[in-house]
Amino acid sequence: MERESLTEQIDLPISHMAKTLQGSEIIKLAGEINEKIRKGNHIYNFTIGDFDPDIFPIPELLRDEIIQAYNDNETNYPAANGIAPLRESIAEFIRKRQGLSYTPNEFLVASGARPLIYAAFLTLIDPGDTVVFPVPSWNNNHYSHLSGAKAVMIQTTPENNFMPTADELREHLSGANLLALCSPLNPTGTTFTQEGLLQICQLVLEENLRRPVGSKPLYLLYDQIYWALTFGSTKHADPVSLVPELRPYTIFIDGISKSFAATGVRVGWAFGPSFIIDRMKSILGHVGAWAPKAEQVATAVYLKNDEQVDAYLVLLKERLLKRLQGFYEGFSSLKNEGLPVDAVAPQAAIYLTVKIDLKGKRTQEGTVLSSTSDTTQYILNDAGVAIVPFYAFGSPEDSTWYRLSVGTATSQEIPDVIHAIRTSILKLSNV
Repeated sequence: MERESLTEQIDLPISHMAKTLQGSEIIKLAGEINEKIRKGNHIYNFTIGDFDPDIFPIPELLRDEIIQAYNDNETNYPAANGIAPLRESIAEFIRKRQGLSYTPNEFLVASGARPLIYAAFLTLIDPGDTVVFPVPSWNNNHYSHLSGAKAVMIQTTPENNFMPTADELREHLSGANLLALCSPLNPTGTTFTQEGLLQICQLVLEENLRRPVGSKPLYLLYDQIYWALTFGSTKHADPVSLVPELRPYTIFIDGISKSFAATGVRVGWAFGPSFIIDRMKSILGHVGAWAPKAEQVATAVYLKNDEQVDAYLVLLKERLLKRLQGFYEGFSSLKNEGLPVDAVAPQAAIYLTVKIDLKGKRTQEGTVLSSTSDTTQYILNDAGVAIVPFYAFGSPEDSTWYRLSVGTATSQEIPDVIHAIRTSILKLSNV
């Protein structure tokens, strides 16, 4: 009887970390969207930071090399830090395209950026250490929780395109152990200017120079997974190129997931000081978060082919910018009509930052929209448009800004989306 009663218990104690870990707001929203689609509703789904492979297929050469690698039986365990030919290709790729000189042994390959960021947090952070990061940003709050860190979230502003400034960060870096930055930024699609990043880097260097020799430094985690997807006059900047003295403190996160629309291929890499990379390798070795060997073999071949890489990036960026610009112009036209929307001009990545502020409006059914969550649901239910509120990325619950992802969008549907949003807003009345 006692054994049976124990098996019936479904709420036994678990770790505090797991019990208090928050679920993903994006996954929650995705569940609602999928249920609507299952019921036959037509939804314009711009929530996920992914690509529709029918619209944005991976490079042909990369696909062919993956198939060839499987045909060649490249299906056993890869090296724990990534196969040597791939690390050599990445090192050369980064040297040629960013001017950063790192040896192949200073690279760590894994199954996308997520395990690498997690490994970096576990390598650099002890429970109770302080991690500083701007919001909105992707998942830094969750990685801080997973590693037991104290998260210090810096609210950014639309006036600075939601990129943090040195003035906003300055007072928070004393005693901090990690500054986590991302550019181009998920969720905003905006970037650091060279001068803006330089000022932050100088703060990091000054903070480290103040600390006693042998004490734990302020490390800099720099997620540049979207760096190849910049548009127009926007140029990617990175900490080590601007301030070479930051090299011992900086860990880069990168990969093919976004630049080559290869999210499901799962090849990412980190690079930085070998004493950090080696520890990250040990952590991921126990987790087993390797990129599949066949995909590693194929990526090693692909990254060496400058002509194919250049041709693919030109076409991908052209097609992404067409969609981003289309949505930006659409929201700008609604704003010019006097509707309560706004948008930030596209700079990079696959995201457009848009604003929809319907708080205080009344629906035709008599419901007053009193929160951002109400607005999100109204636009989803009435216009059939799904976008992600910034509070899913750490911003305040009352933020009226959203991420619109174009990786699943066709150019033809943009006018229909703008029309649907316009129609839904015009249905509303003031309270």
